Amino acid sequence: QVHLAESGGGPVQAGGSLNLSCVASGDTSGSWCMSWFRQALGKVREGVAALDPNGLTTYAAPVKDRFTISYDNAKNTLYLLMDNLSPEDTGIYTCAASRGGCYNWNNRNFPNRGQGTQVTVSP
Repeated sequence: QVHLAESGGGPVQAGGSLNLSCVASGDTSGSWCMSWFRQALGKVREGVAALDPNGLTTYAAPVKDRFTISYDNAKNTLYLLMDNLSPEDTGIYTCAASRGGCYNWNNRNFPNRGQGTQVTVSP
């Protein structure tokens, strides 16, 4: 079991940037698919980005070229750098982890999830 704890959310104006962090603790050995999801009020949860064990990144179309997912092995921390934010990016951002690759990451259940961090982008 892996425990995930996000931080770094908050209010920001449109066009601004935020860097979310997700610290992993527990049994982090082995290969993992690490990902970020978000959920806006009244909307379904959507995948934002994923990072597979080989370093391959995948992004949802709305965030491609604006968001960057990365992982620091020394700190066991997953990051999501978000640039040029818009009000449509507002939501609760949650990190998730699943052993193995990221096959069909956007449509499957991740057994390890954090509590989430709120991101609010004002016009």
